[in-house]
Amino acid sequence: MSQSLLIAFVMFATVMFFTPGPNNIMLLSSGLTYGFRLTIPHIMGITVGFAFMVGAVGLGLGTIFIAYPILQTILKYAGVAYLVYLAAHIAMSEPPSAEQDNSRRPMTFWGAAMFQWVNAKGWVMVIGTITAYAAIAAYPWNIAIQVGLSLLLGILSCTAWALFGTALRPVLTSRRAVRAFNIVMAVLLLASLYPVFMDA
Repeated sequence: MSQSLLIAFVMFATVMFFTPGPNNIMLLSSGLTYGFRLTIPHIMGITVGFAFMVGAVGLGLGTIFIAYPILQTILKYAGVAYLVYLAAHIAMSEPPSAEQDNSRRPMTFWGAAMFQWVNAKGWVMVIGTITAYAAIAAYPWNIAIQVGLSLLLGILSCTAWALFGTALRPVLTSRRAVRAFNIVMAVLLLASLYPVFMDA
């Protein structure tokens, strides 16, 4: 195993996982709006969903997208549409109250896991992970290492962002402040679409 390449991959993955992106922005907002406990399924969905995508693409699913580029285009615009929907959902989110019904809930495990397949930043991470760092070990051990590190770094970064949002709850005490914060998060989520359109 190339130790220098492994260190480089860990640095790359750490930067990609911890920097702001659609997943982290949504976790920040969810932590503030719903609290950490209710955000746990969202955290686990992102972590497991992304690691599964790394494994699936690394073990050959990526060749389908190379053979049929139209699938990449379909996923790209499906992701854009879904992110716009999520941004609207976040912008309208308020802290749940005793009088409120439970119609608005945090993202579920499966919803977060499936979102990874239409997440533009997620695809950048997967492609970089699989192609640039394929030589960290012999196949298929390189895929196992990349999946394992994705699980570890994913749970750490997702937990950190959700806890950061939860820590803001005592600071943003009014419903108006929470609404304003969530609107800012929604705008940032929409801003994350900029690279998608620049690549179009």
